[in-house]
Amino acid sequence: MTTRTEYLVMHTDRPREFVNLTDRVRTLVRGSGVWDGLALVSAMHITAAVYVNDNESGLLKDIAAWSDRLAPPGDYEHHHTGESNGDAHLKNLLLGHQVVVPVTRGDLDLGPWEQIFYAEFDGQRPKRVIVKIVGDPRPGPPGSPG
Repeated sequence: MTTRTEYLVMHTDRPREFVNLTDRVRTLVRGSGVWDGLALVSAMHITAAVYVNDNESGLLKDIAAWSDRLAPPGDYEHHHTGESNGDAHLKNLLLGHQVVVPVTRGDLDLGPWEQIFYAEFDGQRPKRVIVKIVGDPRPGPPGSPG
């Protein structure tokens, strides 16, 4: 079993931003030594999300609008504790905290339109995403030691 753990530092310019992580995760997987396994990509903050979907500008706008309809900015009980990001916490629940994607032959094994996204809903400060890659290393030639 081979493992690799990396932390991506995210710092968005806007309070809400969608960042495509696919190339960064792919680079980590290719350098991990894992030939067959899984890659976990997880937001380490409860006001951000990680999800898999298409990288199409209209869809990104639709996802933003959909999340605002289901968890609109407004007055939440959470705000009575001195916070002002209640909707960001709920958007995390809508889009998901983490994804697990397959690794096959040393690379991400995504569908033709699948991309890995980080969705920030309370940004403009450093946050982290953990990428944990686990699996078996590339097999050696037949008859080689294990």
